[in-house]
Amino acid sequence: MFKFFKDKLKSWLGKSKEEIEEKASESKRTGLASEEEEVEEAKKEEKIEEIKKVEKKPKKVEKSSLLEKETSERKEVEKELKELEKRIEEKESKPVMKYNIALEKFEPDIEKTKEIIEIGKRTAPTIKEIEEEKEKEEKKPGIFQRLKERFSYKLSEEDFEEIFNSLEMLLLENNVALEAVEAIKKQIKIELISKEIKKQNLEQEIKTALKKAIENLLIEPDDLIETVKLKKPFIIVFFGINGVGKTTVIAKIAHLLLKNKISCVLAASDTFRAASIEQLQFHANKLKIKLIKHDYGADPAAVAFDAIKHAKAQGIEVVLIDTAGRMHTKENLLSEMEKICRVTKPDLKIFVAESIAGNDAVQQAKHFNEIIGIDGSILTKADVDEKGGTAISISYATQKPIFYLGTGQNYEDLKPFDKEEFIKELGF
Repeated sequence: MFKFFKDKLKSWLGKSKEEIEEKASESKRTGLASEEEEVEEAKKEEKIEEIKKVEKKPKKVEKSSLLEKETSERKEVEKELKELEKRIEEKESKPVMKYNIALEKFEPDIEKTKEIIEIGKRTAPTIKEIEEEKEKEEKKPGIFQRLKERFSYKLSEEDFEEIFNSLEMLLLENNVALEAVEAIKKQIKIELISKEIKKQNLEQEIKTALKKAIENLLIEPDDLIETVKLKKPFIIVFFGINGVGKTTVIAKIAHLLLKNKISCVLAASDTFRAASIEQLQFHANKLKIKLIKHDYGADPAAVAFDAIKHAKAQGIEVVLIDTAGRMHTKENLLSEMEKICRVTKPDLKIFVAESIAGNDAVQQAKHFNEIIGIDGSILTKADVDEKGGTAISISYATQKPIFYLGTGQNYEDLKPFDKEEFIKELGF
């Protein structure tokens, strides 16, 4: 089941990963080039600063036997140098002294003095400039941030729209209604846009976002067996167009109730379609339960009313009411359906459709829901459905749960709808 949809999703996930990585690599190449230039520039500035620091420091007087003897004179030189450094800060200076070994005395070092005076003349940076420079340094990304940027990236909204266009087509091709597709895309966008995604986790992140979006559209149904125990008799009316397997679904539900030791009676309120009463009678005989029926052309609401009356008299727990297949565009038949609901006051109104009907089933469900307010759906022929989108669409369009999936013609072929299992079958 859903093999076609599963294969398509797998293909899309792989393709999306490749496209995103390609875009990320391209942007990184541009970013890395500029980053290398910045690093090279920073290295140059660092070397210039080191040279300046060295130049600012006066050269040490070479040690010699003569200097060692002149301890007092050396101390005087050191004192002069300290004073000189202090005066440079105040834009004043005195000559730097050097020891002339040939003359065995100290004399001014003209070149060095000029150089130091020139440095002292330079204007010191203002407090504002110092703070701005400090702020720039703080804003520069550290090594861990730069490493993070190399191995992860943020998906922009523009990239999202471009890459996920293929997802929209994939969902539409697999019977997911347009409004449901928009809801899925909106949810995925919230999950992925501007989020830091590691390259090795890319496919899983997309997969998780898509899974979460579909989960949010599906509504977990209540346990029907436990629900029918809340009231006696519990009345269920079944609606749907001709040919979807509605009568067979009613027989399957009856079988399920009997299996759980819950008594039930059938009401043949489809007095419009030829052989509909005989078809339901066949199932009633096989299941050994009572069928309440009138002649063809009789009032369907009257048949349903008699079935409820019989259930109350006999202490039967559940009444299952079959109705004529109605096209959702036939207003007179829809009015008849409203009358059945007014007379019977059902506890549960179930819409039956084919899972392979796609958007037609979605439109039917929406229309039935607007007219009578359905409580949930049962989808037949799920065993041959390779797309899986109808369940998502009907659940979203009606905002009501899927109760069961019909998976064959036998009475046992009625599978409770499980949201987690359904998503797993889609390939998640």
